[in-house]
Amino acid sequence: MPTSSKTRTPGRLRRTIIASSLAVTLAAGGTTAWALDRFVVEKVEISNVSAYEAEQTTATGTPSGSSSGTTSGSDTASGTTSADVLTDTSYASADSSIDISTVVTGSGDETVTYYVADVDLTDATTLRSAFAEDSFGENITDTTSAIAEDNNAIFAINGDYYGFRDTGIVIRNGVVYRDDGAREGLAFYTDGTVEVYDETATTADQLVADGVWNTLSFGPSLLDDGEIAEGIEDIEVDTNFGNHSIQGEQPRTAIGVIDENHLVFVVVDGRSDGYSDGVTMTELAGILQGLGATTAYNIDGGGSSTMYFDGELVNNPLGRGEERATSDILYIGQ
Repeated sequence: MPTSSKTRTPGRLRRTIIASSLAVTLAAGGTTAWALDRFVVEKVEISNVSAYEAEQTTATGTPSGSSSGTTSGSDTASGTTSADVLTDTSYASADSSIDISTVVTGSGDETVTYYVADVDLTDATTLRSAFAEDSFGENITDTTSAIAEDNNAIFAINGDYYGFRDTGIVIRNGVVYRDDGAREGLAFYTDGTVEVYDETATTADQLVADGVWNTLSFGPSLLDDGEIAEGIEDIEVDTNFGNHSIQGEQPRTAIGVIDENHLVFVVVDGRSDGYSDGVTMTELAGILQGLGATTAYNIDGGGSSTMYFDGELVNNPLGRGEERATSDILYIGQ
C-alpha cells in the first residue's frame, strides 16, 4: 500500500494558506465578497464536538458507540489490544474485521486501480464519524489521515464533505447537527441496516428516533435492489460556485451494503494516466455490484477520495500521494 511520509502541516495553518491563495484567485477574477464568505471563510458552529456529543448522548440516552481511545491490555504503540490481530492489509477485533484488497484492471492509459475494504461489524455503532478539527461548521477541513490520527482510527475513508454545503441532513454518532433535507441521503442504523432515503420526506429528529446512527448527504444512489440505478450519469449533487462536475471518469469513493453489519468501502483512484484513469458512475456501480452489494451510495470523490489504514494512506490520490483536505471521515477506532 502506498504510504505518506510527508510532514503534517497543522490543519488550521493549512486552511489559512489555502484561504489566502483562494482569496487572491477569487479577487483577481472579480468574484464578490460573498464567494469568499461562502466557500473560504471558516465558520465554526460547534467547537469541541467530542464534548458536545458526550453531552447529547448522556442527555438522550443515545448509544455512545465504541471508544476511540485505547483499552486495558492495549499495545500503547499501536493502540491495538492483545486480542486484536493486525496485518498489513487486515484487522480483526471483538468489534470488527477489516480486509483490504487492491484491484487493477485495464492497461495503459485505461488502467484503473481501486481499493476495497470488506468490513464486518458486531456492533453498528463501531463505525463512527469525525469532523476536521473536532469542530462542526462550514469550510473547516483537514486531511482524512490527520482526522483519522486525531481519533485513533485503525481504518477510515473520507466522508461526504458536508462542510462544502449548507443543506442536507447531518446526523453523526447519533447526534443531529443539521436538518435541511435536500437530496437522497444514506442512513446507517444502530441495528446494522443501511438504506438510501429521501431527505425531504423526513426530519433528522425522526431519523434518530427510528434508530439512525449516521447519515451521509451526497449521492447518487448507485444500486436499486442490486441493479444499477438508472440516470446516474446525469445527476448533479451540487450546483454551487466552485463545484466540479461528478460526471465522467473520476476518482471515486463509495459504500456498498452486502448485509446487516457487512459493508464494503471502495476508493477508486483517477486522473493519473498509466496508474488509474478513474471511473464513471455506472462503472462504479458495477464495481459495487460485482462485490455483492445490493445497496450502494456515492460520496465525495476527486482529490478527496482517500482510504486510511493503520497509520498509512492506502491509495494514491491523483497519482501524487497527496490528500486534499476534507471536512469529515467515517472510521473504525482501535
